[in-house]
Amino acid sequence: MFFASSATASSSRATVNSRRIRGISRLAASVVASGLVMAGTLAGASGAAADEAPQHQGGASAVLDGLKTYDVAVLHADGKKQRLPAGLFEMTVDGGGKLKTYCIDIHNPTQDQAKYLETPWAQTSLGSNKNAGRIRWILEHSYPQIDDLSALADAAGTGPLTEKTAAAGTQVAIWRFSDNADVDASDGQAEKLADWLEKSATDTAEPKASLALDPAAVSGRSGERLGPVTVRTNAGQVSVSPPADSASGIKVTDKKGKAVTTAADGSELYFDVPAGSADGSASLTVQATTSVPVGRAFAGVTRSQTQILAGSSESTVSASATATWAKKGAMPALSAKKNCAKGGVDVTASNKGDEAFTFELAGAEHTVEAGKSETVTVPVAEDQAYEFTITGPNGFTKTFKGVLDCKTSGAATTGGLDTQTVDQPNTTTATAGGSTTGAEGDLAETGSSNATPVIAGIAIALVVVGGGAVFFLRRRKGQSSGE
Repeated sequence: MFFASSATASSSRATVNSRRIRGISRLAASVVASGLVMAGTLAGASGAAADEAPQHQGGASAVLDGLKTYDVAVLHADGKKQRLPAGLFEMTVDGGGKLKTYCIDIHNPTQDQAKYLETPWAQTSLGSNKNAGRIRWILEHSYPQIDDLSALADAAGTGPLTEKTAAAGTQVAIWRFSDNADVDASDGQAEKLADWLEKSATDTAEPKASLALDPAAVSGRSGERLGPVTVRTNAGQVSVSPPADSASGIKVTDKKGKAVTTAADGSELYFDVPAGSADGSASLTVQATTSVPVGRAFAGVTRSQTQILAGSSESTVSASATATWAKKGAMPALSAKKNCAKGGVDVTASNKGDEAFTFELAGAEHTVEAGKSETVTVPVAEDQAYEFTITGPNGFTKTFKGVLDCKTSGAATTGGLDTQTVDQPNTTTATAGGSTTGAEGDLAETGSSNATPVIAGIAIALVVVGGGAVFFLRRRKGQSSGE
């Protein structure tokens, strides 16, 4: 069953003020400058086309529809206070389904129609937050998981609650743990709910992914079954899509070599590569329809407020894995994931071949001996977009890209907040909280996508100079197998 329906609040787009535009322009100048410096130090890239899908360990991907059920909160910072909307966002899942989420980064803006990916806690600000488990407890014990508002009000001792005040009180309690924010709900009943949730919350474990494949990349010799790739899911069954080129003879099988089209949690999948196959690579995809577990984090593909799941309909989830093979020589399998603990991105190269695999990454040379693996952590600045183009034998190339968003902005970065005097915040449909350095007035303004032309200009500038954080990984010249 989906969560209880909510009253959709009307909203209007806020105008981005000139101070914000000037700030973005200054950011553009600094990012372009850093791109020029970094571009001169990077290793060369292969000319082959790369798979440029956003980095994803599997699960749901969704588009932000906006802030739908909310009331007013007051944020206290630097001796000033700011009225802002607090409540539930909604997202539309790629392939079908709806999600409801709360914000876990009060000072960062959202972008209209931003793309989000289901993400492990360790790859978000929750990974270093000792109170992350308490946030999940709040989600499990408040609205919309508890959609009987009379029962919720009785348990919390609040007096009558509406969907709006229940959502606001829940968001306020979450912000106190996610951002260590000094924030109150304007409505008295909502404030009592926030206080009760904060006081009652206990540590609760991170929920497992709705769907993932482990590992996401394998390699080996043609004529063998490559794997295993293990399915991890809360769905009863997943469908398995084999490599698109059926004429190649490559099949997805179980350990005994029997072709499979469905799998379950714990199933082990293999790429069956016929002997004599030309050196190459292929991918498989698994997909299911399931409710995404409450408490899963959702991180933006581009910079946008990190969210945490409060409720899910039956939704489409998916995950992919790749295989590379060769008759002889180095046989690398390559994957990447964010490492918030180290402030960077882990690029892992394993080698199932009979020769060493040597590559350059971020100005350093690395060698993976036959039968071994190595993980290289590439430092990336907080909130920095990154892109890693990885090349291997036989024209293999893959690009990992994303944004490192491992920390909440913190009240110290807001530059002072002015009091909002209107009765109801003037907000876009995609904003709760949100602030930029030096922002004044209604925090809701900072979520507007009116800065899109400026952002697009920054993106074009980065393309011209090679990007602010673009690294290329390549095989050394002179190694065998078809570069």
